[in-house]
Amino acid sequence: MLSVGGLRALQLPVRSICSAALIRNSAPPAHTCSHRSPIRSASGGSDTPARLYGSVAHSAPVHLAEDFLVHLQQMSGLPWWLSITVTTLSIRTLITLPLAIYQMVIISKVEALQVEISQLAKRLQYEVSVRATERGWTDKQSRFQFKKNLRRIVSQLYIRDNCHPVKASLLVWVQLPLWISFSLALRNLSLQSAVLQSELAAGGALWFPDLTIPDSTWILPVCLGLTNLLIVEVFSLQRVNPSGFQKFVTNCIRGFSVLMIPVAASVPSSMALYWFTSSLVGFSHNLILRSPAIHKILRLRTQCSDSPYRDLLAAFISKYCK
Repeated sequence: MLSVGGLRALQLPVRSICSAALIRNSAPPAHTCSHRSPIRSASGGSDTPARLYGSVAHSAPVHLAEDFLVHLQQMSGLPWWLSITVTTLSIRTLITLPLAIYQMVIISKVEALQVEISQLAKRLQYEVSVRATERGWTDKQSRFQFKKNLRRIVSQLYIRDNCHPVKASLLVWVQLPLWISFSLALRNLSLQSAVLQSELAAGGALWFPDLTIPDSTWILPVCLGLTNLLIVEVFSLQRVNPSGFQKFVTNCIRGFSVLMIPVAASVPSSMALYWFTSSLVGFSHNLILRSPAIHKILRLRTQCSDSPYRDLLAAFISKYCK
């Protein structure tokens, strides 16, 4: 039952969460040490960026990533290019994939609540209008009471279903530090480790035999940029009638994906290989998680197309090939 200012005005055929919407009578208020070496000093300009980079590049997480990469390569005996690929696949599958699944579950619950939130908002609007007439509230006071109590209802629904949207951001807070740590670890190993530099110089394959120098053919950087752009387009095709802000964010990510091409062409091939592999694995995971079988196993509340891959291809062709 929703009530405004102590007046019980409407019986609601919804869950018990409705009783929480009580509006007050008050008006609105006004690696090992042998392969680590100090970072080179930057030439020119302030030393602050160099010190900041040095503190990050030689932080504990980066050193742990170095040790992990070295130990895994030594234990497996794989060439460095394959070891980097396997390590990336393992990290993305064992750590970020479960978090991506958790993110899907949270988003699915939040989307499923939108219908209930819409129903409660309509009933709350009616209660506020009744109370506003009785107490002589202005439009500003009515809007304040409506927004305050709607926020309370939505918050309680999130608590009830254990699906606060902030939880969906856990993937980003884990994946981004991992990406930075392993990127800097590979850079340290490629440029500053006298012990491993010779191994990495001979640990490449195909057109990038030397992992300590940039890919002069630009094949890895271009593949990285195309993969990132493909990921962006796949996500953009999911949105129907996106808002102006969503379009702005999508265009910014597109620009960043293009910018990563020359960046990847200026770093050691080991880093470019890691970035490309990570993006490719992430894209593959995204496609796998679209499967109706996965949605059924996870018991997601939102409806899923029976042919998501065919629909995605049709949407892509319709947008870019006509």
